[in-house]
Amino acid sequence: MPDPYGFLKHERRLPTRRPVPVRLRDWREVYPAAEPELVREQATRCMDCGIPFCHEGCPLGNRIPDWNDLVRTGAWGPAIEALHATNNFPEFTGRLCPAPCEASCVLGIGATEPVSIKLVEVEIINRAFDEGRVRPQPPAAASGRSVGVVGSGPAGLAAAQQLARAGHAVTVYERDDALGGLLRYGIPDFKLEKRHIDRRLEQMRAEGVRFRTGVDVGRDVSAAQLRAEHDALLLATGALAGRDMTGTPGRGLSGVHLAMSHLVAANRVVSGRADRTPIDAAGKHVVIIGGGDTAADCLGVAHRQGAASVTQLDIYPLPPRERDENRDPWPTWPWILREYPAHEEGGERVFAVAVREFVGTERVEAVRIVEVSVEKRDGDRIVTPVPGTERELPADLVLLAIGFDGTEEGPVLDQLGLVRNPRGTLDCGPDWQTAAEGVFVAGDAHRGASLIVWAIAEGRAAAAAIHSYLGGLGQLPAPVTPATRPLAVPGGR
Repeated sequence: MPDPYGFLKHERRLPTRRPVPVRLRDWREVYPAAEPELVREQATRCMDCGIPFCHEGCPLGNRIPDWNDLVRTGAWGPAIEALHATNNFPEFTGRLCPAPCEASCVLGIGATEPVSIKLVEVEIINRAFDEGRVRPQPPAAASGRSVGVVGSGPAGLAAAQQLARAGHAVTVYERDDALGGLLRYGIPDFKLEKRHIDRRLEQMRAEGVRFRTGVDVGRDVSAAQLRAEHDALLLATGALAGRDMTGTPGRGLSGVHLAMSHLVAANRVVSGRADRTPIDAAGKHVVIIGGGDTAADCLGVAHRQGAASVTQLDIYPLPPRERDENRDPWPTWPWILREYPAHEEGGERVFAVAVREFVGTERVEAVRIVEVSVEKRDGDRIVTPVPGTERELPADLVLLAIGFDGTEEGPVLDQLGLVRNPRGTLDCGPDWQTAAEGVFVAGDAHRGASLIVWAIAEGRAAAAAIHSYLGGLGQLPAPVTPATRPLAVPGGR
């Protein structure tokens, strides 16, 4: 039985981050491993509520009270089994998820702080890898059916692992030269060192999953060819069409880039797959437009590249530091100021401003901004400039981190006869099947840019649907369906 007084004995704590001057010299993760006693202490704060909301806030339905109490009692083996029961890749979610589970923790009501759920989660999987508890789980028998998965991000990998363990022959097609999707080239190493991806891929290979990199489906191989080779096809291509500012004067100036162009190029250098980046912040005055995760990633990268200054612009006003119960009552996702480790490394955040113009001749030299007021009417965002507040910020490099417009258009959609919906994503039925027979969709390609937990949840659910479509006996875990999915958490990945 959990300790009902644990949250009174222990305050919420996290491991101390690596010192800023030290971590700016490398690309290693910001958080060091936590001491076992700290992890057990934080797990003890979980009350195992009569009606817990934490796993309702989690798209994966993680059995959080279960593995918290197992950690409290030192049962680390059963803890990883409980965690893996709902989550294929806790080493990813424990590092990257913004933790809607913590926003839904009962301890978050009133003056107490929620359980450090992410901390416990990531240390369970860290210890499991260290102790050799993460082993391949190949199927007992082959089904004789095959599935092609297009895309090796978290949705595609989760689906591939589930299907391979069910006995299906699974091949994952990735157009990049390395596997992992945005986990590989979109997320900086100071948030996720790539060794975590590599050791999970090693497990999946041992389970029978085949990987083919450098294959751009629709160009290098046709959709018709894949349909002929496989009994079912899953599109897990992400939502990589970057939102742009094409109507803003000066957008065509050199030095103005989409954020992902900056992050991908930097990650390729860090990985050793490129000698230099074409978008280097070294010695430059950098302006980042956007207030979410991607903008914070650009901030951390710019610091490590040696930027002269970094300014981050957000069109929304400064959020409160604590939940406004009238606006966002518990257990909803609150609109609060979220400060990332990159923000303590330097730079300036400017709220309630909009970009009027990128200034320069051939190359950007400044960004002209204006203060604004923002309100929502009938679901639309109304932005009103404040007269007399225009000013210019010096800028040698501008990064647009304002979101994504859905999955990319391309020949694979044309070849399958699929079109993007008004949200820029692909529709499917309750069984995750698109309008093309035997072709399924999951992850950001289906729901738009969202959280990694949603990607894994949809990948698992789509795998269950494909397993059923192929006549599989039994049922794979399917924690979410398209018909019941809630809205994505804003600003998340």
